[in-house]
Amino acid sequence: MANTYYQIYIHIVFAVKGRDNLISTRWKEELYKYIAGILKNEGQKLIAINGMPNHVHILVGLQPTIALSNLVRDIKANSSRFINEKQWIAGKFEWQQGFGAFSCSHSQLTKVINYIQNQEEHHKVKTFREEYVEFLEAYNNDFKGEYIFEDV
Repeated sequence: MANTYYQIYIHIVFAVKGRDNLISTRWKEELYKYIAGILKNEGQKLIAINGMPNHVHILVGLQPTIALSNLVRDIKANSSRFINEKQWIAGKFEWQQGFGAFSCSHSQLTKVINYIQNQEEHHKVKTFREEYVEFLEAYNNDFKGEYIFEDV
């Protein structure tokens, strides 16, 4: 698209179904590389990725030619298929329905990247639910606590 200029940064967060601790440190780097490949194939720019055994954070430079919900759907569908084909867990791996997506400005990139890279430190003092609620509140999202995550 000639004469189209944009700078769209989105911090995406989604969880393992039931928030179970299924993402093993033994294979999480391979999973993250696979997700990076999905993003590249979709024409998107991965800026940072990390997470914990029960959730993932992705910072992406988003092209305006794709719907965010379609991108996250593709990431989740293809990565869960990849995990299941690798048989990294007993049973079937699934991601929780839904996701969080939070915009950030260029001036905040370093802060967001550091936040994503330091997940292990953050979660020594805070649960994923606490972290997620803080995001929702910081971005003034209306939400009902009982509906944030589906019950198992």
